[in-house]
Amino acid sequence: MTVRTWARDLALGIRFGATGGREGWTRTLLTAFGVGLGVAMLLLASSVPGMIEQRDARADARTPVELKQLGAPEVAPSARTVLWSSVETSYRDRTVKGVLLRADGADPVRPPGVTAFPKPGEMVVSPALGELLRSPEGKLLGERYGARVAGTIGDQGLLGSRELYFYLGNADITASDGGTRISGYDDRNRLPNPINPILVVLIVLVCVVLLAPVAVFVATAVRFGGERRDRRLAALRLVGADARMVHRIAGGEALFGALLGLAVGIGLFFAARPLAGGIGLDELSAFPADVMPAPLLGGLIVVAVPVSAVVVTLFALRTVAIEPLGVVRQSAAAPRRLWWRLLLPVAGLALLFTGRLGRDGGDAEVFPVAAGAVLVLIGLTALLPWLVDAVVGRLNGGPVPWQLAVRRLQLSSGPAARAVSGIMVAVAGAIALQMLFSAVEGDFVKENEQQPGRTQLSVDADFKGAEPARRMVTEFERTEGVRKVTDTTQALLYTPPQTPEEAASGHGEVVTLTVGDCPTLRELARITACEDGDAFVVLGKDKARAELIARSAALGKPYMTAAPGAPGSPEAAAAAADGGRPGNWSLPKGSPTVATVADVMGDAHPGIFATPGAVDLRSFPTASTRALVSVDEKASEAREHIRNIVARTDPAANVFQLQAVQEDEQFANVRSGLLIGSMATMALIAASMLVSQIEQLRERRKLLSVLVAFGTRRSTVAWSVLWQTAVPVVLGTALAIVGGLGLGLVMLALVRSRSVDWWGFLPIAGAGAAVIVVVTALSLPPLYRMMRPDGLRTE
Repeated sequence: MTVRTWARDLALGIRFGATGGREGWTRTLLTAFGVGLGVAMLLLASSVPGMIEQRDARADARTPVELKQLGAPEVAPSARTVLWSSVETSYRDRTVKGVLLRADGADPVRPPGVTAFPKPGEMVVSPALGELLRSPEGKLLGERYGARVAGTIGDQGLLGSRELYFYLGNADITASDGGTRISGYDDRNRLPNPINPILVVLIVLVCVVLLAPVAVFVATAVRFGGERRDRRLAALRLVGADARMVHRIAGGEALFGALLGLAVGIGLFFAARPLAGGIGLDELSAFPADVMPAPLLGGLIVVAVPVSAVVVTLFALRTVAIEPLGVVRQSAAAPRRLWWRLLLPVAGLALLFTGRLGRDGGDAEVFPVAAGAVLVLIGLTALLPWLVDAVVGRLNGGPVPWQLAVRRLQLSSGPAARAVSGIMVAVAGAIALQMLFSAVEGDFVKENEQQPGRTQLSVDADFKGAEPARRMVTEFERTEGVRKVTDTTQALLYTPPQTPEEAASGHGEVVTLTVGDCPTLRELARITACEDGDAFVVLGKDKARAELIARSAALGKPYMTAAPGAPGSPEAAAAAADGGRPGNWSLPKGSPTVATVADVMGDAHPGIFATPGAVDLRSFPTASTRALVSVDEKASEAREHIRNIVARTDPAANVFQLQAVQEDEQFANVRSGLLIGSMATMALIAASMLVSQIEQLRERRKLLSVLVAFGTRRSTVAWSVLWQTAVPVVLGTALAIVGGLGLGLVMLALVRSRSVDWWGFLPIAGAGAAVIVVVTALSLPPLYRMMRPDGLRTE
């Protein structure tokens, strides 16, 4: 068989596909639309690696050089240097990140995407943040920093189109209170950010689960119009074409539809590409320019789709005897064989057992996991036609609509099984993925000891003196919706040096001093009697350290702030620089010893507790303040007002929202990506099933019209069509549940997990059933139109 013969026959098939009249063009357009949807999805998926690479490059470009070079020498001030400090806040469950900047000279280095360095009181914002600030919804956020928006950050300085990011000019930031002096950005020496091996496996499985249904649907779409095509091929046999020639001609027709679908898919991809900037989550968004398929993957799609169309068509015709007088498919078909259909899932499971998921800290073997999962899911699609035939072959009797549906499935169940194969693969993969997510969730989502039911916000700030902290707490107490504010001040106490090593450091033991009123201290330690002016020794879990503190307290050993001039004393240096008045302070003799109690943040505070009457806080110029704020849940804006007060008092202060569980950021990103991809895949599956359903109705339009013409009620025909869809759907869903649970159990065995979520498939199966219900409802109007008498017209 020469290449010239193949080319001639394929070209003849393409000609038939392009000149088949209205009927042929309808079939070709349905194929093109179905293939186009799949191609657009595949092109989008092939763009993900480039999107991640561009995002990482921009993240690297806006990171200061000094933060990438661990142990780098301190930068001396110059006309180009800048004091840099990152800040983060939340606004109505959205994360807002930014940087405080202060120029050392007249020509400061600018971050990427910033054309003019922001002066004190000015801020440069991302387009998404600027849009939010201009909207009525962002009014409270605009009051947070009290700065004038002086510009917009360019795309090269942002991770994504929906990122909320800003640069704020601030005159108060110093190197001693958290600021880092930098000399530039992006030294192309990216800090390592390794991904947990189990997350790599999850990402691979997410890609398999989301893309396998797409591949199945593309293979299904190229077989649209199969029955009518076979009758046309029989006519070609009548005029002298042999069996192999008509097979190649059929491949040419499929090739034409696939090529047209490829063009439609590319057009849909580039039409949807400008919309990429408005799609996604805050942390996971992209710019339209980033959405470009990788050259190798894009080329593979362009080649694979037409080739697979021809291969699938030839494979489908292998059991069809096309004779000059008709197609043998219309008579009793040979029973489907089971043994080879079991080989694919069995081979997939065997391949999975050769892989490693990296649960114990080792690297994950990605290829066996991906290939094994693909073989299992594709194997399920091969099992579905056999299962449908095996079940419907044993069905008989019942109402007229049921008999019509069963008889139709007994004659030809292939199109009905193919129609639901995509949703079946998606459900099976999602079940396995859900089981693995549930099993490893404990590694990434951990319960902590925080108590959000008692206190919702924690504010940590370093102030120069106690007065700013007092003003901030007073504003908290006056805020509408705030029920309770508990604040403490913490500082370091240094004992006199007792050994040469301690003398070299300038002090002996370092102990934390916590200052608060009696009700507050009672929440942090087991204190009974307390009056203003009292002090306490608080013991923690470190018994040796606790005994040292207890002995020191019993002897009345002095504790003090480091005095000016003490060698190597950071406290003294800070005090001298800030004009403070550090001095000696001794723990009162007879101070009781008590045990510490964890606060609502889950933190314990061993050391020394004192009431305000026992300590002059002016002796601690660099003390830190923690305020625990309880708000009324009905006051929806109380949290935002608290954050605004903190930002006005100290933009670098941290406001934490207490949470009972803490989720790993990378794990959260994988879950968010799965959510976005699942929505896109479900939309594609719904559209593909609707196209497939309409194509099947077109194939049977004349039969439907004949039934109505002979007096069959329209409702009877409609119910028969619904039953034809329902039976494969129920069987496919059952097979998907069994296959998904089996695949999930293998995954759990690989990660050595005994935690099995046996009922996690219910929401997934419910979502698949909902998609099918919606598609069936949308197919009813075309069904009623196809039952009109004009469907009897023929050429």
